Amino acid sequence: MSNIKWIKLSTAMFDDEKIKLIEKLPEADTILIIWIKLLSQAGRTNANGYIYLNENVPYTEEMLATIFDRSLNTVRLALKTLREFGMIHIDDDSFIRISNWEKHQNVEGMDRVRKLNAERNKRYRERKKQQLLENKTNDVSVTSRDGTEEELERNKEQDIEIEQEQDKDVAQIIQFWDKNGFGVNNIHAKKQLLLWLDDSSFKDPSEVILKALNIACENDARRLKYTEGILRNWENESLLSVEEIDNNHKNRNKQAVSQIDYDPNRDRF
Repeated sequence: MSNIKWIKLSTAMFDDEKIKLIEKLPEADTILIIWIKLLSQAGRTNANGYIYLNENVPYTEEMLATIFDRSLNTVRLALKTLREFGMIHIDDDSFIRISNWEKHQNVEGMDRVRKLNAERNKRYRERKKQQLLENKTNDVSVTSRDGTEEELERNKEQDIEIEQEQDKDVAQIIQFWDKNGFGVNNIHAKKQLLLWLDDSSFKDPSEVILKALNIACENDARRLKYTEGILRNWENESLLSVEEIDNNHKNRNKQAVSQIDYDPNRDRF
């Protein structure tokens, strides 16, 4: 969800001696597919070749097996092989990094995307802060000599309210997920979905995420991939609020009705 839509793959990648050696191994095709998936995941993470759930949580082998839809033993074999060939590095904290990432990818472009994401998240936090300020009904007057202490105290209170608001959003999403059959014990999927709160273009991410979850329930598709697919489609179509999504849906329904060729004289029974 870094807004990186593509990564670079060399047309000569299968001429590389490491790839040629891997092709002679058992499970060669699966190992190479996992290699491509790792490259893609590194692009999504957009952290100079690192792959992780978030900056504090590395992907476990079990997580990767779920994400890549491969058996745990296959993932372990692939990681072991790629590590031995020096194609990935796994540090002491279990964080995976693609070796020589900067040599093969447009890191300058990815860095620009990362900065744009940071700016967007900053604007989102500022909007939240402004909303809280506007909703305040009691404005405490400043009576001290220079107002510094009172101003600092108000800022602290506002920051606490923002954190509480964000915690409320997280709680609502997790509660909906757990109560509607998405999988109480699927911690990884819940964490992945919550990343949309801070890393999306939506005006009110929590409302949009809950709407996507509702649609997934209506279609009996209680899965992370399905829900994220809905969210990506809305982002790609620049539908960034529940109101815009609902209006788009209504317009599509109207267009569908208007396209029905019905003649009351011709088609009466």
